[in-house]
Amino acid sequence: MVKMVIAGGGWAGTGAAVAAAQAGAEVILLERTDMLLGTGLVGGIMRNNGRFTATEEAICMGMGDVFNVVEMSARHKNVAFPGHKHATLYDVAGIEPNIKDMLLKKRVDIKTRSRVKDVVVEENRIAAVVLDSGEKIEGDVFVDATGSAGPMGNCTKLGNGCAMCILRCLTFGGRVSLAAQAGVKEYVGRKADGSPGAMSGSCKLHKESLDKNIVEQLEQKGVAVIPVPENLRKGNDILSKKACQQYALAEFAENIILLDTGHAKLMSPTYPLDMLRQVPGFANARFEDPYAGGVGNSIRYLAISPRDNALKVEGLSNLFCAGEKAGPMVGHTEAIVTGALAGHNAVRFGVGQALLEIPATLAIGDYIAYANEQVRAGDGLEHKFTFSGSVYFKRMVEKNLYTTDVAAIRDRVEEAGMARVYARPLVTKSLAI
Repeated sequence: MVKMVIAGGGWAGTGAAVAAAQAGAEVILLERTDMLLGTGLVGGIMRNNGRFTATEEAICMGMGDVFNVVEMSARHKNVAFPGHKHATLYDVAGIEPNIKDMLLKKRVDIKTRSRVKDVVVEENRIAAVVLDSGEKIEGDVFVDATGSAGPMGNCTKLGNGCAMCILRCLTFGGRVSLAAQAGVKEYVGRKADGSPGAMSGSCKLHKESLDKNIVEQLEQKGVAVIPVPENLRKGNDILSKKACQQYALAEFAENIILLDTGHAKLMSPTYPLDMLRQVPGFANARFEDPYAGGVGNSIRYLAISPRDNALKVEGLSNLFCAGEKAGPMVGHTEAIVTGALAGHNAVRFGVGQALLEIPATLAIGDYIAYANEQVRAGDGLEHKFTFSGSVYFKRMVEKNLYTTDVAAIRDRVEEAGMARVYARPLVTKSLAI
């Protein structure tokens, strides 16, 4: 049996765990907080723009169980908002227990409140990870899905201070990179002005604190667009600092754009409360997330691992990476699909099989390769790559990779030889160690 250890229980770690479990590995999923999904606990947007294509590719490749949970947890489907079409908005309060239940059914050993603080390296491979408790957890292969945000010092130095966000570094300790602890030099993403990192892209408001007409619109349509008086507009400078550049459009500066993910998701990285309360309908507005929502958000993309297109980390023989560790990649779908490839390839490595690279004829394969190419060239560290907008969605359109024709997507996956690749067991009795 191949024993795989995943550090980080966000969407990337979830994708890795599902793919590895389906491949037949023994999977241990370590999460430093008390809940899975990380920023997915406050995110909630799926299937918008090119994410629809990537989702359907991933389903055809064998990751349907993850996306079935998303559909089951959806509050709204086929939602349009400025610059985005056919979005699914899931309930951020209900998604985590459903994902956890799905993972447990796949026999994934989930260990929450298990922060990795160090690694044990033997030659050029990781032999074990060390938890805050001092416990050593050994494995044959490892996946680093720890993300790229935190700890608090980085948010203070590079942002507006700790925003008391869903990552909760103060309570559970800051993120620790497996690759960095093993001596691998990592990349640091940059904002448009060249300064390190990027600011998370949204906040959440209590619905109960908003005008009832706004709440009714949100719950009926999933989206509300409220014009902002010109004297209260913050300008485009704050938008340029966002990690989610697919939402850095003029409409997001000229309007307050809310999405219904259970709470009212405000599509802006920061919004001073005294300004917000001057906008009609927001006189009693109160932030739900982050708790310092009017002041700042978490700073991300400070620890990107050098890797190949199979998502194997360079410099270590048995470490793979996913999500934001694999590049300046933005979004839940992006995390899931990179996690799936990392988890699958970690099992392939464990049984001595050649690693899989997804062909560039698929959006997922092109995305993984293109982001890597751009990061290595240096220019990509100032961009953020997502299926849903900005530079990569433009590329999807230009290369005719974007489509909402599910049958055409299925045919494309079949032609690439990737149909149900993640659903096939790799570990058999004859291969078991």
